[in-house]
Amino acid sequence: MTHPETLRYTAFTTDPAGGNPAGVVLDAAALDDAAMLATAAEVGYSETAFVTAADLPARRFRLRYFSPLAEVAFCGHATVATAVALAERIGPGPLAFGTPVGEIALDTSAEPDGSVTATLTSVPTRSRPASHEEVHASLAALHWSPEDLDPALPPHVAFGGNEHLVLAAATRERLAALDYDFDALAEVMHRHGWTTLQLVWREAEGLFHARDPFPVGGVVEDPATGAAAAALGGYLRALGALPPSGAFTIRQGEDLGRPSLLRVEASAADPRVRVSGQAVAIVGAHAGAGGREA
Repeated sequence: MTHPETLRYTAFTTDPAGGNPAGVVLDAAALDDAAMLATAAEVGYSETAFVTAADLPARRFRLRYFSPLAEVAFCGHATVATAVALAERIGPGPLAFGTPVGEIALDTSAEPDGSVTATLTSVPTRSRPASHEEVHASLAALHWSPEDLDPALPPHVAFGGNEHLVLAAATRERLAALDYDFDALAEVMHRHGWTTLQLVWREAEGLFHARDPFPVGGVVEDPATGAAAAALGGYLRALGALPPSGAFTIRQGEDLGRPSLLRVEASAADPRVRVSGQAVAIVGAHAGAGGREA
C-alpha cells in the first residue's frame, strides 16, 4: 500500500520558523491506529492530524489526532493547520470537522497577502476551581511556589476540547523561567487526565502570554495551543474576567523562539469559544519543534 503524503504546516503564524508545527495527512482513510501513531512518531511534532473521511461537496471531514506517544482527543493547532491546508486546495469558506470530542465548525478566509486565516468554534467550554492537591502537585513539578501565582486569576481546570490546568503567573519573569520536572509533571497530568498546562501571564486586559508544557505527549512544550486557548476563554468567562469586547490575544512560543499569535473571542451568552490564526506550509521540515523527548 502506498503511504499517503504527510504535509507539514505551522499554525498561528505566517512565518515557517514560527508557530506550532503539525503534521497533516489529508487522505488517511486506509490507515489503522498503529499506522497513524507510527506516522505521528516519525513526524515528531506535538500532533499530527489525520483526515479519515471526506465529503468534499459538503466540505465535511472526519479527523483524528495523534501525538508521538498516543491519540489525542482534540488539537487546536493541528485543526487550524488542516483547515488552511484544505482551504488552499478546495478554496476558502466554511468547513466542518467531525472529531472525537464532537463537531468543530470552522471558517476559512483568504487574506490580501494570499495567506489563509482559519477560525475554529470550540465545543462548549467549562471551568472549575482546581483542588489543593492538583495545584500543590503541579507547582512541585514546575518548581513554582504559591507566591509565584497571580491571586486575581485563581487556578482552574478548564476544558475546550481537552482539559488543561490553568495557572496564572504573577510576573513575566516567572513565566519565562520555565524549567520543570518532565517525568513528575507527566505523572500528575496522567493522573488527572490533563492534556497541557496552560501557564499564562496577563500583560493587559486583552493580552496574555502563555506557555504550555506537554509532557504527556512526549513534548516539553507546545509553541501554540489552540485547545488551551479555547479553554482559557471559558476560564475567563467563568471568572467574569473577559474583556468587555470578549476578545483577547495570546502570545505564545516567544520563549522557544517560535512566536505564535492566537486571537480568541468569547461571550457570556455562548459556552463555545472562537480561536483564530493563520498557518503556513513548512518546506524541508524536520522533527524537533517543542523538544520531543526520546
